[in-house]
Amino acid sequence: MTTRKLFQIALKDLRLIFRDRSALVLMLLAPFLLTLGMGAITGRFSGSDTNSGVSDIPVALVNQDGAQLGDALVEMFTSADLDALLAPALLTDPAAARAAVDNDEYAAAILIPAGFTASIIPSPAQSAPPHPVQVEFYANPTRPTSAGILKAILEAFLGRVEVSRIAGQVTVSRLLEDGIISADQAVQVGMSAAEEMAQSTDAGSTIRLVTTMEGGGAVAFDILAYMAPGMALMFLMFTVTYGARSLLVENRQGTLARMLISPTTSTQVLGGKVLGIFLTAITQLLILIGGTSLLFRLQWGNPLAVVVLVLAAAFAATGWGMIIAAFLKTPGQIASVGSAVMLIFGLLGGSFFDITMLPKWVQTLSKVSPNAWGMEGFLDLARGGGMAVVRTPVIALLIMGALLFIAASFWLSRRGLARQ
Repeated sequence: MTTRKLFQIALKDLRLIFRDRSALVLMLLAPFLLTLGMGAITGRFSGSDTNSGVSDIPVALVNQDGAQLGDALVEMFTSADLDALLAPALLTDPAAARAAVDNDEYAAAILIPAGFTASIIPSPAQSAPPHPVQVEFYANPTRPTSAGILKAILEAFLGRVEVSRIAGQVTVSRLLEDGIISADQAVQVGMSAAEEMAQSTDAGSTIRLVTTMEGGGAVAFDILAYMAPGMALMFLMFTVTYGARSLLVENRQGTLARMLISPTTSTQVLGGKVLGIFLTAITQLLILIGGTSLLFRLQWGNPLAVVVLVLAAAFAATGWGMIIAAFLKTPGQIASVGSAVMLIFGLLGGSFFDITMLPKWVQTLSKVSPNAWGMEGFLDLARGGGMAVVRTPVIALLIMGALLFIAASFWLSRRGLARQ
């Protein structure tokens, strides 16, 4: 009987919310329109058979190094492996390359200074340690997604170079300690090891733009697989705060108290209201996922893992809705704070841009939002992962939701909501 009352209250709230036109606009129409615009921008309606959505990213390359590593970096960006994704242009003047980026001709410019290779692979004639020389990445702020892709490719190359450098140093040190080589031979052996590793730093071994699925197939990079979950998770926060607002509205109007005239406990009333918010959040996410799948043929990944992640994300978001209702006093305050939380969590969670481009402390701070954990799970699923890849996000979301529900229950009981 208790369970039946919970579902009766929850289903009543679900019907009321989906009869509210203004709520439906922000719950479903707004994220659909934003995703529709992103689909047009990313070329999903161009009639192309490809599913990448991003191609021919313009990038300027200026190689003033003219040695092994500088040439290897240019070779990587101009390789056949990246031909479908990048449109590289070889320039000679760094200032002209930066100006072209400022004029929106390129998404970024990669400037390889003279002495780059020598700073990694010293020559025997050098008596002192080489002065560090850094590659400059000059990004176009109006193309954050394309610039982020280029930066990831560059960092993959530089990361491999750094690993090779450290490995060479460790090898030489070990050979010296074991007495296999003399101090006079150390420089030559180190150069030989570094040169051999530098030659192996090519596009094929440095970065791949295809992810292998559990079943052995391949998943193409799809920029819309990043944008659609971001919009869905951001507007999810509107849904739960709207539900929290209705809780205070009904309490002020005396609706909750009148429900207690019937043989219904305050726990059942509040539990039914919370269940209604939770079911509304699930319904919203599933409708958006189904809609983008039909409109854009977007592959969200393993269906069972998607459902589990939806349940966990809705649970954590509902927890945030309840904590907002517990601490704020009026429906107007919830509406204002809820909108602010929706935007802040959208920014922190990566709904608008890739947060990996932000400082580490911001990335850490983003974990307080269900958006960040949900985005991590949805992106891993879009890359071809299964239940295993969403284990951590799901556990984090469940813990977040449980802690928020415990705190919200304590404060709601102190405030005496749903009492006669």
